[in-house]
Amino acid sequence: MKGIYCLVITVKKDSTIEIGASGSIHFVKGIYVYVGSAQNNIEKRVARHASKNKKIKWHIDYLLAHSDVKLDKVFYKNAGKNEECETARLLSEFGEPVKRFGCSDCDCISHLFRVRSLKTLNELEFKELI
Repeated sequence: MKGIYCLVITVKKDSTIEIGASGSIHFVKGIYVYVGSAQNNIEKRVARHASKNKKIKWHIDYLLAHSDVKLDKVFYKNAGKNEECETARLLSEFGEPVKRFGCSDCDCISHLFRVRSLKTLNELEFKELI
């Protein structure tokens, strides 16, 4: 399966986390949604994100490796890569962006948002994967 995905992540307590070259970022306790794309195999990409034994490569890897962070759910949508940024733009209207997180290859504000509700994902026709 290919398309775009949203990782639902819980930051269990206020934490300052080192995110590679981006440096230290302060995360407020809460629920976050990260938007990504897997145009070859979503299942394999999600399994990588869920794994604790991986080479730290992307911003999201640094976040998920932190002990105060938990991957809770994954939603997906069959869509082209261009919808990854469109979804990030829509989430920016409903959530608080973590500026420049996960978007070094595009002009988006962020691909990670602190949210109050997952309702937006359902409205955008995402389906729950795990």
